This record gives sequence, C-alpha cells and structure tokens, in this order.
Amino acid sequence: MAMTMTQKILADHAGLDYVEAGQLIEAKLDVVMANDITGPMALPIFKQMADKVFDKDKVVLVPDHFTPNKDIKSAQNSRAIQDFSREQGLTHHMVQGKCGVEHAILPERGIVTAGECIIGADSHTCSYGALGAFGTGVGTTDIATGMATGELWFKVPSAIKFVLKNKPNAYVSGKDIILHIIGQIGVDGALYKSMEFVGDGIQYLTMDDRFTICNMAIEAGAKNGIFPVDEQTIEYINEHSTKEYKVYQADEDAVYDEVIEIDLSKVRPTVAFPHLPGNAHTIDEIESMDKIYIDQVVIGSCTNGRMSDLRKAAAILKGKQVASEVRVMVIPATQKIFLQCIKEGLAEIFVEAGCAFNTPSCGACMGGHMGVMCKGERCVSTSNRNFVGRMGDTESLIYLASPEVAAASALAGYIANPEKVGGDK
Repeated sequence: MAMTMTQKILADHAGLDYVEAGQLIEAKLDVVMANDITGPMALPIFKQMADKVFDKDKVVLVPDHFTPNKDIKSAQNSRAIQDFSREQGLTHHMVQGKCGVEHAILPERGIVTAGECIIGADSHTCSYGALGAFGTGVGTTDIATGMATGELWFKVPSAIKFVLKNKPNAYVSGKDIILHIIGQIGVDGALYKSMEFVGDGIQYLTMDDRFTICNMAIEAGAKNGIFPVDEQTIEYINEHSTKEYKVYQADEDAVYDEVIEIDLSKVRPTVAFPHLPGNAHTIDEIESMDKIYIDQVVIGSCTNGRMSDLRKAAAILKGKQVASEVRVMVIPATQKIFLQCIKEGLAEIFVEAGCAFNTPSCGACMGGHMGVMCKGERCVSTSNRNFVGRMGDTESLIYLASPEVAAASALAGYIANPEKVGGDK
C-alpha cells in the first residue's frame, strides 16, 4: 500500500508495514526535547511515572527561552532542568553559554538526523523535517510520557504535496517562500496535515532555507513539514552527526489531500503583516502603500538565526548606519554561530551599523525579554509569529520578514525592499 514520506517514518517507528491517515499508532521515539519553560512543567509529571528517563542519549533539555535568566522564576526554571539533566546523566547536557536556541542547536550538534521520530515541547519542533525526519510539537504531559517510556501515541496525518519549481530570484529565501505559501493556503490550510515538499526547485534551497520552511509549517496548522533527503542533506548530516540515519521516500502513488505547485521564480520578498503569519504582502504591494515606519528590528530566532541568515543581513548593513530612531537586535541562534560571526567580521559590521549584538536566546521572539515592545511600537522580525501581544504590549505590531528585508528596513527606518538597498550579493 502506498504511503507518504511521513507515513513511512511513522509506520517504521510503530513496527507496522503500513499506516494510513487517521490511524492511531504507538511509535518509538528517537529524541524527546523540552526547554526552560516546558521542561520544568513536565518534570513533576515524569516523576510520577518513572525514576529514570528511557534513554539518556535521547532526552534533551535546552535552556533558551528566558535565558540569560531575566528574573528569579526563570532562574529557578533553568536550575530545575539543569539539575535534572545532571542527575539523570543526560548525554546532551545543555547550559547557557554552551548551547543555543533549541531548534538550531539540535541539528548543529547532530542530535537529530534523517528518518527519526522526534517530539519537542515546543511547536516549532517541525523544523527537523528539513533533515528528512518527522518532528512535531507536543504538550508537557506527552513530553513526560516520552521521557519515561520512549513511546507516544500519534494520529497519522494526511498530507499536502507542495511541488517547488524553478530557481528563486536574488533576495528571495526560505522565509519568503513559506510566508508566500501560508499566505496562499491560510493559517489553518494544513491543519493536522503533513506538508511534504518536492520538486526540482528544492536543489536551489540551502539547508537553512529548508529549516526555515519546516520551522513555520506549524504556522499553517501542520503536524509537520518535511523535505526529501538529497545530496545536500547527506552533506549536512555527515558534517554534523555521527548517528546512523535512514532515508525514506514517498511512494509515487501516495495519496495526498491536495497537490500545490509553487513557482519559486515568481515568489517575491514577502512580509506577514499583523496579526497572523498568513497576512502576507509582497514587497511590491508594500511599496505601493504609505511607508510603514518602524521602531525595532529583530534578526535571529530558531527561524532565521543561522549563519547564512546573518551573512545576508550583514551584506546589506555593511558600511551603513541603521536609521537613527530604530533599535536593532541581532541574535545568533547558537554559540558556534555567535563565534563564527566574530571570526568572519560580521559582529563588527553589526555593531558599527548601530545594532545590538546579543547572546543566543528566544527572548525577543516570544516577548520574554531582550526586545519587548510597548504600546504602539512596530517591529520587523525574522521570527515566526506575529500574534497579538507576542513581543510585548497587545497594541504593538509585528511584521515577519526575511533577514534581508529586516536589514533593509533597519537602514530605511520603514519596511523596505532589499533589492533597492543592495549589498554584497
């Protein structure tokens, strides 16, 4: 019987020859992850179920949301997962200053790889589909169950096939592509479905592009996003991981709820207006409007805080000054990326341009700290959500964009076209 790529992974992890959409299965887990917000909530539940985690190599607790600790409660939360990690002898013991944002550090450390079944107590766990893995976000009770037993119940999702065709133009990246897609199908357009990406256009997408696209699959309501494993994927895995991996391919006659073609050559730099990621507007539409002046720019997050993202932003900012009334925060996603920015001179470019160059954290993205906005302020952010109150006051406004649009906007003081600001391309 024919299956999609996601269905094949789930079938294998459930020990079944075949699964179909809507079927309930119990699947074995390869990685169980939580952070400094969700982890502490899961620990009391776990302790009612077990004394030891099912596998110390497969449970990972990452302090990233309220770190550096912003107050006593966040310090207590970080201490709770750090103590638990040490007491359990977890192989991947994460401490602030030695790790980074969860969805960047797990691929970078080779903790996740192709063909795996991964759960995380964070909705953007779907990021790992870039590696050809099944990754999905779950609640704290499910995380506790996963940590204790190494298994979890799933309802097998149906799928939408996205056929990506042709080569994207300059200044168009994975962020523009996924905002374009969500704008087309809506924030519930893939509700509890797998978004499976195929087509000749994939060859033109970097791994960072793919991480960004899968990261935001949840913003269309999807259970997961996933790319096929190609030479570029294998190269990334070989560079970062020593784990064994398995490549799954969808059957040619697999059943999809819908097949949607996306001509990447026609995708334009795209911005999601408040208050939904699906409220997408092309840069051409924006240029026909009155200027949208901004107060803040954030370049970073698990969506766009990787090395290629920061290189793109730096290329536009190099030798220039950000607008006088705009504050800009650049937040590398991991310590390794932070250090690479220093080695390549990017940190100097950012600081000389008038940006704050900050330690890895989720703080600005989720309105925890390091970038909280007051009433009436506008921000262009490379993060993944622009809900009401996401980054501060409920009357602040968030515009989601690529690193290049964000950098161009920082210079202009309003949402600007990176094609017209330029940079080293």
